Amino acid sequence: MARQLDEQISGRFPVGQRLRVLDVGMGQGTQALRLARAGHQVTGVEQDPKMVSVARAALSGEPEGIRERMRIIEGDGRDTGVHFLPGSFDVVLCHGVLMYVEEPDALLAGLARMLAPGGLLSLLVRNGDALAMRPGLSGDWAGALGAFDTVSYTNRLGLEVRADRLDALTATLAGIGAPLHAWYGVRVFTDTAADGAEIPADVEALLAAEERAGRTDPYRRVAALLHLCGVRG
Repeated sequence: MARQLDEQISGRFPVGQRLRVLDVGMGQGTQALRLARAGHQVTGVEQDPKMVSVARAALSGEPEGIRERMRIIEGDGRDTGVHFLPGSFDVVLCHGVLMYVEEPDALLAGLARMLAPGGLLSLLVRNGDALAMRPGLSGDWAGALGAFDTVSYTNRLGLEVRADRLDALTATLAGIGAPLHAWYGVRVFTDTAADGAEIPADVEALLAAEERAGRTDPYRRVAALLHLCGVRG
């Protein structure tokens, strides 16, 4: 996932350019902090106070130069128009957020407005075309059958959330002026791994297989997650 994002950034912007990055729904700030360490100017938005506290604690342990490059705002990703002017960012991340938003089109349109021309919109969503895979591979046949005709599912936190279909998101991105430029599958082979599972000895081979599958049809189409990259026209 990080490698795919870095590939898209390096393919769109000059080497060494300090980018203005907005991370909406940044969670504990892992991705935002990684980009700040790489030299970019990063603003993270998160509405969960616990996650904001974790992110601020992590940032406080960084060198001064990195702390100066990263700003954290406690707020809702749907309010970007309140905090920022249109065209204020080169890269906007929205990873693991859309599944909690019942009608995401307005949120996505707002994020696209935040992008400068040529800017990159990076989305990580649950794959609505592959919801039967997890229950099916776990031997839950009733769950697999019930997953074919819906985009709703229960996540590992026990919350009822929603997934997105590739075709629908492609149309949405075109409609908001940030048409799809590239897409990848994420967690093709590893979706059924237990949370907190021990890292296997052959982790490098595992990552290489995941990376290859995430770029290759038909494997990427049955990934648990989709990583979509749109570019502002």
